[in-house]
Amino acid sequence: MFQSISNLKVRIFSDGADIKNILEMYQNPLIQGFTTNPTLMHKAGIRDYKAFALEILSYIKDRPISFEVFSDDFNEMYAQAMEIANWGENVYVKIPVMNTEGKPAYKLIQALAKAGIKQNVTALLTLGQVRDTVAALSMGPSAFISVFAGRVADTGRDPLPLMTASLELLRASPQLELIWASPRELLNIFQADIIGCQIITATPDILKKITLVGKDLHQYSLETVKMFYNDALQAGFNLETTKIQEVLF
Repeated sequence: MFQSISNLKVRIFSDGADIKNILEMYQNPLIQGFTTNPTLMHKAGIRDYKAFALEILSYIKDRPISFEVFSDDFNEMYAQAMEIANWGENVYVKIPVMNTEGKPAYKLIQALAKAGIKQNVTALLTLGQVRDTVAALSMGPSAFISVFAGRVADTGRDPLPLMTASLELLRASPQLELIWASPRELLNIFQADIIGCQIITATPDILKKITLVGKDLHQYSLETVKMFYNDALQAGFNLETTKIQEVLF
């Protein structure tokens, strides 16, 4: 069923904060956008937020890139969003759906939409959040709504009904696109495509598995057996066994 990734309609965005990986992904025509966040930047050892962003934007000018605000105060978020939006025409400002006190960010999102700021509203996990975010963005420019389907799945819930219902909510606002965020496996790309999700983000670790799409499963099974055998040899494993006197197999 899933033999060619080139036939997918869903757009794939690379998610990360390592400049080398980002530029490598930029050379891949399958990658049509980029996202990052403060957690990824912290793990990558980024210290100067603006310098990091401007360096990436000096190379990538023709695909959407999302950079996130990092304040917990809505007024400061607004100021940061206005600053970040000025970094490039292809920049989308990531706004968390709430602050750390659990206060919804919908008024901020609406204000930024009215100001013409392209947003990527992030960290949504419920249909109610999607509904209120769509309402806040409905009169604004192009925007993304990132529903963390992978985190929903982590709780034992199937994210497909949520993602399908979210797409219905976005249908009346064609400038809004749904992002299937935090996927856990390559299969999620095909699931997103089947339901008509516009975008999916994926880390380099997941994207590297694209070469496996359509791989012969018998050959893959053989390679797995060889991996186990070779790793046992390299580890020097040894068991004392009783010698079999006759041929059994």
